[in-house]
Amino acid sequence: MTPKEIVPARGGPPAHGGSLLILAAICLSALVLPLSFTGGAVATPAIGRELGGSSAGLTWITNAFMLSFGSLLMAAGALADQFGRKRMFAAGISFYSVLSLALAFAPSVGWLDVLRAVQGIAAAAALASGTAALAQEFDGHARTRAFSMLGTTFGIGLAFGPLIAGGLIDAFGWRSVFVLTAVLGTIAMVFGVPRMRETRDPGAQGVDWPGAITFTATLVLFTSAVIQAPDSGWSSAWVVGMLSGSVASLFAFIVIENSVARPMLDLSLFRVPRFVGVQILPIGTCYCYIVLVVMLPLRFIGVEGMSEIQAGLLMIALSAPMLVVPITVASLTRWMPAGVLSGIGFLIAAVGLHWLSLYSVGDSMFALLAPMVVTGIGAGMPWGLMDGLSISVVPKERAGMAAGIFNTARVAGEGITLAIVSAVLAGLAAANLGHLVPDGGAQLSEAAQRLATGDMARAVTALPAATHEQLAASYEEAFRALLHILTGITVISAITVFAFLSRTAVIEETVSPEATELIN
Repeated sequence: MTPKEIVPARGGPPAHGGSLLILAAICLSALVLPLSFTGGAVATPAIGRELGGSSAGLTWITNAFMLSFGSLLMAAGALADQFGRKRMFAAGISFYSVLSLALAFAPSVGWLDVLRAVQGIAAAAALASGTAALAQEFDGHARTRAFSMLGTTFGIGLAFGPLIAGGLIDAFGWRSVFVLTAVLGTIAMVFGVPRMRETRDPGAQGVDWPGAITFTATLVLFTSAVIQAPDSGWSSAWVVGMLSGSVASLFAFIVIENSVARPMLDLSLFRVPRFVGVQILPIGTCYCYIVLVVMLPLRFIGVEGMSEIQAGLLMIALSAPMLVVPITVASLTRWMPAGVLSGIGFLIAAVGLHWLSLYSVGDSMFALLAPMVVTGIGAGMPWGLMDGLSISVVPKERAGMAAGIFNTARVAGEGITLAIVSAVLAGLAAANLGHLVPDGGAQLSEAAQRLATGDMARAVTALPAATHEQLAASYEEAFRALLHILTGITVISAITVFAFLSRTAVIEETVSPEATELIN
């Protein structure tokens, strides 16, 4: 092993401006990736108007990206440990930028779905390696601040994506959203890569390909079944077959990971309560924040008739707290355990979600501001802490694996959550419409799916027996019920986090002292 292979992290703040430029470049990539996610979601109605496509095909514009992104993060982290974090980051962000440009010229929804799936692979390489590189670049409180900045930037990209995308779509069309991500990705590569140091894990043994394949199959089959179920029915042979295949793949994954010498996912970590608690944080924020980032713009644009830019401006109420709350909460960990702060945040978010459920279609937009701000404040509290906590369960040399595990829980959880929430919303809308149009049949199912994606115009066409007002009322009741479900899940997340992360625990000897300080 040469000195260039493993470079120990420096203590204290960065010694030169190069480290800050590396942080800026990695944070820029952390801004681009969620911007692509939220921008694609906001652009979906405009894409449907120009290119057509089925409701399932339009749904895959977002889900194809999230699935490949989330399912391959752990494999990307292992590759970064083996071949070098700088090399993987350069390859990932450059390929991501090229694919973004290709998406801007996609001729059909089918091509968009395929390119988005491939783009998710590049995004996994960039995020897993960039996060691991950051763990090597900073140490102590500087690392805590750096990861807090990373989490904040990721949250800003998710939250302000609708505004940026809405402005671009209004001015230049939906293709400009992908042009922007290509440009930003190129900037991150040009300014960050030349200043990064190459680091790797000397004990890395390559990718656990059987584990990676079975894990990916589990996510793809499950998400595909959830997306298809509203159209085919949960009891259809196709849906039941995919769900059964997902269970079989999960069982195979567990067997494989328990039998290999160096697994992609060390399942023994799930015996550590604090490790489990850390993984709950991104899952909880999916239900109290990510769902709103995607579903609210679809509601505002498709059901309430706002323009893309109006919807984006309104989303600032949800996203503005992400500018200050995560950094502020990170500074409070000197006096209060991170788990307590995170649990309090989930409870605040639950209050905001319930408050939001009192809003009706057609009410003044100003009635939305306060509940959206409260929800954003609550979600921002665990958001600013979970990236730093994620690297506290393994030795620093295996930062790629730690980043892969946490980011998989975050991104794969987002993809699965969005698929489930969309299916639930479509099911609730169909149930409400069924009382109005009992003989709707396939037309009712199609209208409900269109409503779930915010496509009111096609919902009216699909179910001519229902009036526009009836469709809007059915959607409103379905969305209100969904918010009640999200409120309950967020409260459960708070209780779980309090149970697993609120008390000071004895940290295993493999965990670095600075991580022990952060997690306690």
